[in-house]
Amino acid sequence: MTQNVFPIDLKQLKPVQLDLSAPTLPDDAKAALLHNIQLCRDAIVFFTALGGAKGLAGHTGGAYDTVPEVMIVRALIAGGAAIVPVFYDEAGHRVATQYLLSVLDGHMPAERLLHYREFESGLPGHPEKRLTPGVQFSSGRLGHLWAFCNGVAMANPGAAIVVLGSDGAQMEGDDAEAARFAVAHGLNIKVLIDDNNVTITGHPQEYMPGYDLTRTLAGYGVTTETTMGEDLDALYVDLRRAFSSPAPHALVIKRRMAPGIEGGEGDIHSHDALKKDIAVAYLEKRGGYDAAIELLKTAKPEKSPLTYRGSSGEGKNRDDFGKIINEMLDGMDEATRLASVRVFDNDLEGSCGLQHIRKAHPEVFVRGGIMERGNYSAAAGFGSSKGRQGIYATFSAFLEMVISEVTMARLNFSNVLAHFSHSGVDEMADNTCHFGINSMFADGGLDPREGKDTTRLYFPADQHQFAACVKRIFPDPGLRFLFTTRATVPDILGEDGRPFYQGRPFEPGVDDLVREAGAGGGYVVAFGEALYRALDAVIGCRENGLDAGLVNKATVNTVDAEMMDRLAKAPWVLVVEGWNVKTGLGSRFGSLLLRHGFKGRYDHIGTHTEGSGGLWQQMGHQGLDPKGIAAAIGGLIETSGLS
Repeated sequence: MTQNVFPIDLKQLKPVQLDLSAPTLPDDAKAALLHNIQLCRDAIVFFTALGGAKGLAGHTGGAYDTVPEVMIVRALIAGGAAIVPVFYDEAGHRVATQYLLSVLDGHMPAERLLHYREFESGLPGHPEKRLTPGVQFSSGRLGHLWAFCNGVAMANPGAAIVVLGSDGAQMEGDDAEAARFAVAHGLNIKVLIDDNNVTITGHPQEYMPGYDLTRTLAGYGVTTETTMGEDLDALYVDLRRAFSSPAPHALVIKRRMAPGIEGGEGDIHSHDALKKDIAVAYLEKRGGYDAAIELLKTAKPEKSPLTYRGSSGEGKNRDDFGKIINEMLDGMDEATRLASVRVFDNDLEGSCGLQHIRKAHPEVFVRGGIMERGNYSAAAGFGSSKGRQGIYATFSAFLEMVISEVTMARLNFSNVLAHFSHSGVDEMADNTCHFGINSMFADGGLDPREGKDTTRLYFPADQHQFAACVKRIFPDPGLRFLFTTRATVPDILGEDGRPFYQGRPFEPGVDDLVREAGAGGGYVVAFGEALYRALDAVIGCRENGLDAGLVNKATVNTVDAEMMDRLAKAPWVLVVEGWNVKTGLGSRFGSLLLRHGFKGRYDHIGTHTEGSGGLWQQMGHQGLDPKGIAAAIGGLIETSGLS
């Protein structure tokens, strides 16, 4: 954007100091706080909706909600209260709060907020320490920060630690452990929980009967109170009580999500960026924000300018997953479905395609909330006998969280088909903490006494191979891990220009020769979203007189002996992947080649550095675009003495 002035004057923020000894909120302080809360909420609505209008998402609701408690605690700090001046937030997607505070505290100009979540803006979708001025912690994924803050409390005796919590984040098992630890060690930690009864796909009080944060936290021994978040006087009294004691204290703050926003209040869609029309209507009603409204009205998504040779069209595999599963469920009678299949959602049904199953076959759908570990084990338990399948889906980044549960499922010979979407880094504006790059961790099983480990990792290249793969592996026993990207993927084209995988059956463990190298030519091995980029690079190399072939390894963790014999004769082999260069396929593939007699040059490239924000730019930032792949091919050819 060329706009250089943030259209909401944040210098209008009024200084407020609150004395912790004051039993009630003074009238003058209340008036100033109300002014500040409204100003900050207006700013959050604007720049998060602007990010959404540019196609970058933005997460308005949670950040908007928590402004009252943030402003009160900020005033207590200004008044001399012994509080570490960091608002640790266990719901990292509420990062708009951190960026706004960075501006208010003078760490960066307000104009940077205009570039929220943009490529190389330093304002990614979750806070990252040392990346953004004024941001003093990395939140990681939902519900991971309270335990971390217990250690921060130990390092800061005599001062309170603030954790901004949420009813969604508190579903995670880490928080239960953190609560017990805080109580056992008497830590001066204050957990302020925005209990707005909204998560991505629904309302917890509806889909999780019995989920009551006040009773839960009190059961762990945490002093816990409940207050109404939009009643400023009551909120102050309860916050004052919490910070007046050195004991661990939780305050459950009740409110509807996005209070006061017409069309957004209480709506689950307010969890993400407000829609442009809702934000514009809100700002118009507030008045005086003509420049902000104009920016919102004219903002448009920035489409990727990139094109790729050797592929065309697009398929959304992560959404297709549920549609394909439905095809198989449709072929069963209801009694068979109920007896043999359960589908476990982790509050991400719309991101993983499970909403299609919920709508068509609610009898087998389980809304599990934000509890990845427990839900995976439940899927494994259901699928622990012959003829039953547990189906599970969440983001690939969360696979790291369930490794222990995967081991237990394997030891119980469970049948689980797990769909991990948002694999790799492609179009991941939430950035590093949401990168799904350590997926090979799932391949950690031992051969059982009765035979071979049946764990399989599948990452099909396009919509045709994906559909064939899901249908083929659905009835298989054991643990199957199926990966898709957040981004769409094009169809791979054969040398005849037709879709290579259309109508082609899928066979687990068999690698595909997408482009054959000539005598003396080397090979690129890729899978998933790296394949079409590698194909473009291979085509370019051939046009420049460099002989290169391409292999698609859609079953990532098995050895295709026939293909390995072919590769072992090549002068060079390059593995290209969106996964972690330290833990992915490439980290083991060279050793596999050596066992097959390979004597050539080997290299592998993958995700190797922290993210840069933005969407389609992420792959190029990692050197995984065709240009970067071609450079890696050229380097191998040169060191092979073939150039």
